[in-house]
Amino acid sequence: MKPSEDLKKLLSFYESELLGNVIPWWMEHAIDWENGGILQFIEDDGTVVSQDKYLWSQLRALYTWSALYNNIGQRHEWLEVAENIFEFVLAHGRDDEGRWVYWVDQDGKVKEGANSIYSDGFAIMGMTEYAKATGDQRAIQAALETYDNVQKRLAVPGSYLTAPYTIPEGAKAHGVSMIFSTVFHELGKLLDDAEILQASYEHAVQIMDHFRKPERKLLLEYTLLDGSELDTPVGRAVVPGHAIESMWFVMHIFRDRREKERIAQAIESIKWHIEACWDAEFGGMLLAIDADGNDEVAWEHHENKFWWPHTEAMYALLLAYEHCGEQWCLEWHDQVHEWAYAHFPVPEHGEWHMRLTHEGKVPEELLSLIALPIKDPLHLPRALMMCIEVLGRLTSEQPHLTPFSKHLLRGSKTAFCSRGGNRRQRHEALILRHLLPGGRKSTLVASNQSSRL
Repeated sequence: MKPSEDLKKLLSFYESELLGNVIPWWMEHAIDWENGGILQFIEDDGTVVSQDKYLWSQLRALYTWSALYNNIGQRHEWLEVAENIFEFVLAHGRDDEGRWVYWVDQDGKVKEGANSIYSDGFAIMGMTEYAKATGDQRAIQAALETYDNVQKRLAVPGSYLTAPYTIPEGAKAHGVSMIFSTVFHELGKLLDDAEILQASYEHAVQIMDHFRKPERKLLLEYTLLDGSELDTPVGRAVVPGHAIESMWFVMHIFRDRREKERIAQAIESIKWHIEACWDAEFGGMLLAIDADGNDEVAWEHHENKFWWPHTEAMYALLLAYEHCGEQWCLEWHDQVHEWAYAHFPVPEHGEWHMRLTHEGKVPEELLSLIALPIKDPLHLPRALMMCIEVLGRLTSEQPHLTPFSKHLLRGSKTAFCSRGGNRRQRHEALILRHLLPGGRKSTLVASNQSSRL
């Protein structure tokens, strides 16, 4: 029986994986209650090999535990983890210019500074989700300050770095528009801010009109600033997992704008890339391919199988099916699901291997011996949460309520602020609106109040 033949059973399976395996592993091994934040230099068995902390992972984890609280269940322990991460990153995450740093030690002392604007993107993502969970005005303020800071830098190509990747001179990166399309969208929705929503949309359009190449049926990781192709090996690099993840990002944006044609383009792109990257010999998704079909690919580890493209594809294919109803979406979902669950999980411990060889085998070397030797707290739990959400819609006869709508139904007035005045005035209105009729407090609490259950 294929996984998608019984969507309710598939929904239960993903819930069990999230709550019975993945999150318990993180709760047991990764939460640094003493110093704050999470640990991520961890082997599959939970052995901690370093207590250093990448801000990418800290800020992603802030999103994950906030999203668990917002979307799966209001569990006290999940909010406690989110608060623990939030206080750590707020205290140690930014430099004197307001840029989010890359790498700190266990106590928050900076080891590598602001060398990646992607850290800023994950900061907006984490702060926005945490603000939804708690209404903490400090999170909203940090997200807005980061938005303003980022926009100034994005306006000057070449003025920012993108570690661990390097943008070729005179080029632009799909990854930049990819991350900022989605994080601006979520922040803009939270604050009902037309300027931020427009900035999100402009990045989404760049993805579709500059990086997506219909004549190639591929999406390029780098183009020249005007969107034309960069005629170098790195200019031909295609990372199908990124493309597929990017397509579900923009589908969320275009769904809110009711742009059906753009959604159809994104669904088509998902199909292009899952077909292009599937390894016919050993199965699984190749990390990267060359747009011209060359064997030499200008992307490190291109031939190997990483966990994250498979997680992103599982959700993107279910979302595509929800929108178009075409059977190929479920067929590919099942193929990805079955290969991933046959190869990545570590049953005796509960999480997944991060990387496999080209043949789909576990590498002989320990995780701690490879570049960026971290367990990631985003892709797998987020994909499982998203799969649960879309399967909930597909298996329910009731009108779907988004997590944002559910947040409103819980009695919060944190979602939208007045449209009048400038953005700062509307931001202030959002923060000040912390009493519901009858004097009952909403989740938008003052920064010195506890937001725990």
